[in-house]
Amino acid sequence: MRIKGNVIQGHGVASGQVFDPRYPEGTLARQLPFFKKHGLDLEKYHLGTINLDIHPYGYKIITPFKFFREVHWSEYIPAENFYFFSLTASRNSEIYKGLIYMPDPETKVEHEQGSSTLELILPKIEALDYGDSLFIEVPATQLEFYNNLA
Repeated sequence: MRIKGNVIQGHGVASGQVFDPRYPEGTLARQLPFFKKHGLDLEKYHLGTINLDIHPYGYKIITPFKFFREVHWSEYIPAENFYFFSLTASRNSEIYKGLIYMPDPETKVEHEQGSSTLELILPKIEALDYGDSLFIEVPATQLEFYNNLA
């Protein structure tokens, strides 16, 4: 299913844009070695996330592309689980391959996202700004989207 979302402002801790003295380089940079050790190399992507509001859509997890249980990536918070889903994003005529990065809401203790917000890991997209639209597609075997208004 192809759905449209709008880029919204997030917490900025994944990329390090919002300074947190515990993670000056950003949380994603701290997590990178843990994911790579278990077979997911994120180095080809921009080291930050794009927060995409997909309202009025919601989602249901089917089978993630990758799932990591109890990742001890920080001495400041308990271990977290992480889901990753394959993603194709498009903007104008450009197509980008990437991932949805989803810390498990059951284990995430800080920086909660809204239920209609997805965090995308993609190559650098020039001139992307808040309010811009992106279309996304995720294999139906990984994540199922549904319209909350239907």
